[in-house]
Amino acid sequence: MAMATRAAYGKALAKLVQENQDVVVLDADLAGSTKTGDAKAVCPQRHFDMGIAEGNMMGVAAGLAASGKIAYASSFAMFAAGRAFEQIRNSICYPNLNVKVCATHAGITVGEDGASHQSVEDLALMRSIPNMKVFQPCDAEETKQIIESIAKIDGPCYVRLGRASVEDVYDESYLWQPGKGSVLKEGSKVAIVATGMMVQESLKAAKEMEGIEPTIVNISSIKPIDEELIKKLAKEHEVIVTAEEHSVIGGLGSAVAEVLAKEGSGCRLKMIGLNDEFGQSGKPKDLLAYYGLDASSIAKKIMDFVQ
Repeated sequence: MAMATRAAYGKALAKLVQENQDVVVLDADLAGSTKTGDAKAVCPQRHFDMGIAEGNMMGVAAGLAASGKIAYASSFAMFAAGRAFEQIRNSICYPNLNVKVCATHAGITVGEDGASHQSVEDLALMRSIPNMKVFQPCDAEETKQIIESIAKIDGPCYVRLGRASVEDVYDESYLWQPGKGSVLKEGSKVAIVATGMMVQESLKAAKEMEGIEPTIVNISSIKPIDEELIKKLAKEHEVIVTAEEHSVIGGLGSAVAEVLAKEGSGCRLKMIGLNDEFGQSGKPKDLLAYYGLDASSIAKKIMDFVQ
């Protein structure tokens, strides 16, 4: 069943807020879009609409966390990671407080809202802050498990969520773990390491590659990242390809490159993402194709690189 990760977030949060009395939810006048309204519907006394004041929202979330609460704070990724960066850095991460920044509408698949709302640098921003853990689920089941799991992680977390519906990758038998990647398909020569909706696009791309049977890996835990798995992939493959709906600067590709550089690996690396550019207004499907992030483009880029 296709579902946006933001929708799965709303459902998971509504369940969590009923089960855990310490959970509080904050939103910046976007509860209908971020889907925190689902939590408000079942527990209005622990849902706080802070208005269009994202920096203040993060400060209030920090105060609630300092008082013993587990604060889930949500807005669009552009505003959560961008506009409220200073408050996340100084008020949440510096004192290492228990705030979960769950940012929706990340990447270019925000669509027609255009570059002003398409955050393609949020992973880089959040990865750079000490104490912050960074996660990006690929589907509804993984979203549910991440949202439930981070309530048990003491300290700041950033969860990157999307606007568009995505197909299921996992069922209830899946077990998500922070710091661990998930091998979805075993192959040889080429390993595609993807995150978010690029996991689904990479699985489709694998079917379009002639003469190449790639390994497909989902990295939803971007910080901490699964260094042992990346090292293993480098030893067993000639090429690692990263795929992300984010700039190639500072995101998943950079995180993988850092591991390979430390290891001194001879494995070649190709990064697929936005190449130091902003998004633009358009339909999500058209934008993925334009920026070379759809399955056909991924397949072609890999075949051209390998040959």
